[in-house]
Amino acid sequence: MSFEQPEYQSRLHTLRRKQRGAALSRRTPQVDIGPSGKFTQSNICDRLITSNWAFRMKSPLQIKVLGELVVRRGAQEILLPPSKKTRALLAYLAVVNRRQRRDHLCEMFWDAPDDPRASLRWSLSKLRRVINEDDDKSCFGTDRSSVSLDADKLDVDLQHVAHITAKDVRALGTSDLETLAAGFRGRFLEGLELPRCPVFEAWRIFHADALDRTRSLILQALVERLRSEPERALPYAQALQSMDPSDLHVSLEMKSLATSARQNATRLQSASLEWRRRDGGLSDEYFSPSVHQASQEIRYCRSPDGVRIAYAVSGRGPPILRAAHWMSHLQYEWESPVWRHWIDSLSRENTLIRYDERGNGLSDWNAGDLSFAAMVSDLESVADASGLNGFPLLGVSQSCAVSVAYVVRHPERVSHLVLYGGYAKGWRKRGDRHEIDIHEAMTTLIREGWGKNNPAFRQLFTETFIPGASRKQMAWFNDLQKETASPVNASRLHYAFGDMDVSAILREVSVPTLVLHARNDAAVPFEEGRALAAGIPGARFVDLNSANHILLGDEPAFADFLREVTSFISVADPKMTDRLG
Repeated sequence: MSFEQPEYQSRLHTLRRKQRGAALSRRTPQVDIGPSGKFTQSNICDRLITSNWAFRMKSPLQIKVLGELVVRRGAQEILLPPSKKTRALLAYLAVVNRRQRRDHLCEMFWDAPDDPRASLRWSLSKLRRVINEDDDKSCFGTDRSSVSLDADKLDVDLQHVAHITAKDVRALGTSDLETLAAGFRGRFLEGLELPRCPVFEAWRIFHADALDRTRSLILQALVERLRSEPERALPYAQALQSMDPSDLHVSLEMKSLATSARQNATRLQSASLEWRRRDGGLSDEYFSPSVHQASQEIRYCRSPDGVRIAYAVSGRGPPILRAAHWMSHLQYEWESPVWRHWIDSLSRENTLIRYDERGNGLSDWNAGDLSFAAMVSDLESVADASGLNGFPLLGVSQSCAVSVAYVVRHPERVSHLVLYGGYAKGWRKRGDRHEIDIHEAMTTLIREGWGKNNPAFRQLFTETFIPGASRKQMAWFNDLQKETASPVNASRLHYAFGDMDVSAILREVSVPTLVLHARNDAAVPFEEGRALAAGIPGARFVDLNSANHILLGDEPAFADFLREVTSFISVADPKMTDRLG
């Protein structure tokens, strides 16, 4: 759950109401100050009441430093100046929350022979445009000798966790700890390193280390308390491991939780299948995870540019076409512990048609054009070669954007649009500098490490897509790399995905649409799935409780996915019925 999501804001407001209620229940709140000057009262709510921020349901300006620096006014993120020193200055003033001498700020950020005071004035002029708006005019103050930013009149996320101790963590309720854990989006001022400003760096690292310890205490408490609910505990264990990958104890704890979660999922799925057999009127064969389709027929067609595309047909019944996604191989997937349950489930009551993307699997690897337009053309070619009309179209991951483009071009041919784990804008088009840096680094890693015996690369790549997988499933996914594409094709495709953008045509989608997304998907941000659904008129969004980009067969989220999709495509599209009738 991200710091900006409604669930988090709702919990934070609940915690603040508790704090106000505690204040009203006492005539004179008593807060003891120990010899060290630190708060010694055990109840964290009592201490938070003494700060003005505890009484404000919403501040006009939010400054977030628990992760990358973000400034928001309401729901709108404010574009900050590109200068790292200017952004660091804003963060420093917000966190220290007291008047600073200009000489001190110059020494901290501009200790150079040029004109540090002029540099400071320039940065302050840029910040005024960000801070001094509407009711915030009194927040930012300057005079000839000093500068101040009154953070008590703002909402700085650091204030929610700044003074929390181990004793407080033990005293707080589990839901309150989950709210605090959700506030951390990364390390303190992540990405705002200034190695040539040693005073600022020492200050930043000191706070980052202290807040890491606080976050660790919160996460450890949550893992301990939620051990009997492994599905809830697992994301906190994963967050702990990301803070210190070398911690063997946390690694063993995470594996234990993952095993328990899979066992619980299997029990829940068995119970659900039994109920649906008994009361749903559907055959045992439909729900049996052990039934593998007897055969598939692999065929070939050509795109307009002459590239040969391989596609496969399996099952019987009304057709459903799955648009090609990255890293596919029609034959290898057929035998796969990661994809087989998808193929079997979608083929039981339907004729499933799926194909390998150009540059992948059994399709031509020597395709010169790997553009988005070529991908849409390949989908058109497969639909034409299969003789499809009035069919449900399933997009997965980046093929969601391809599917949207196809539906806008050919609305008369598609009865239902199902989009899972996708996005409207590729990673470069989303404009998140941190995300772009990560993906550009990943493109280089793919070119250098794809298909090679590099355990570090395989673990990084595989755990992004299926962090909840078993050892067997992870081993298969590792081997999938060299089977599906060459290092050059894989890096070219990954780069091309960054430039996808169908956001401008989402409103033109005119067929019934279902959008599904795993809540803790690390490969494609959850918010991208919600934005995709929000842009399509009448689309319904389903939040799946999983961290896997590729849903695994033994987790409840896959059973939920099947139920939602089966129910959705079984309802006739009135417009399609009119066209056929």
